[in-house]
Amino acid sequence: MSSTSPVRLRALVPLLLITFALSACDDKSPAEEKAPPSAVKVETVRVQPLAITTELNGRILAPRTAEVRARVAGVVLKRVYREGSDIKQGDVLFRIDPAPFQADFDSARASLARAEATLFQARLQDQRYRELIGINAISRQEHDNARAAFLQADADVAAAKAALERAKLNLGYATVTAPISGRIGRALVTEGALVGQNETTPLATIQQLDPIHADVTQSTRELNALRRALRAGELQQVGQDQASATLIQDDGTPYPLPGKLLFSDISVDPSTGQITLRSEFPNPDLDLLPGSFIRVRLEQAVKQLGISVPQRAILRDSAGNPKVMLVDAEQRISERSVVLGSVQEDRWIVSDGLAPGDRVVVEGLQHISAGDQVEVDNAGKDALPIVQSNGQ
Repeated sequence: MSSTSPVRLRALVPLLLITFALSACDDKSPAEEKAPPSAVKVETVRVQPLAITTELNGRILAPRTAEVRARVAGVVLKRVYREGSDIKQGDVLFRIDPAPFQADFDSARASLARAEATLFQARLQDQRYRELIGINAISRQEHDNARAAFLQADADVAAAKAALERAKLNLGYATVTAPISGRIGRALVTEGALVGQNETTPLATIQQLDPIHADVTQSTRELNALRRALRAGELQQVGQDQASATLIQDDGTPYPLPGKLLFSDISVDPSTGQITLRSEFPNPDLDLLPGSFIRVRLEQAVKQLGISVPQRAILRDSAGNPKVMLVDAEQRISERSVVLGSVQEDRWIVSDGLAPGDRVVVEGLQHISAGDQVEVDNAGKDALPIVQSNGQ
């Protein structure tokens, strides 16, 4: 027994060392076990004028569209223009066979000459009979007949002149010209086609593309809410000559050239309960084409004492009500419910619940809860709101 005791003591030494190490860990103070406060970034609430904008869906429309049609019947001899090109008012587009119209014009001119000759003869006879009736050389009936022949010949000349003018117009219509300036599309007929036979055949379409219109629709509910806020003095009206519009392209980026609101329609669509608003945009490079679906951001009013926060600062409770996390003077977190207005770019306009000077947590929300002690890390300054002010 005594010979094996040192071996057993050597086996117990590691176990005693582990026990001492664990007891040393248990002796750490509570201050050493406490986790450091979470770092958050805040934004100090400021009051500033905010542009109340609304994004609406709509479609691009050409301000002026002209359907070029054949005004006389005939065979198309030639298409003069290049499809898809820019043209000016008065440019020749098509030539219709002018031979029959030239013949009608020559016939009408000959009829006018004949009528003028008849008028010349009737005038002379009327003058002679007027002299003879003065000396009672002819009867009054003969004089009246001569006078009637003269007046009829004069009317025939007027009718012949009108027929000649009509023939001249038809001859001119054989050369089809552009009624407006713009971009012309593909030809709807080819050489050799018979057009204008019992109908005005469409030949091509011209559209004015610069500037171009964007028609959007807004519900009467939103429009009425805006009007009530204006009457209550909560918002200020943006003058129609100052109202700006921004077109949002397919990829979500703003169109580089600003537009302006032209007018709001005076009637409501009974099928949708919406009203149409029209804006105008420069289109020098013809990037905007009629028929395209677009979104337009319209500046409709200005809130002089506006408050906004980044969208990422808004949380929702279990009922879906919005709230924010605030940092007080003691660097502790508290919750506050807010009332939200519209979205302006990446920010919410806050109608109620915040006051100037409140510090709203914008980063680090996933690591904090009400009552936590935090450390504000804003790199020496608060983040400034990035919101359009007065349309700037």
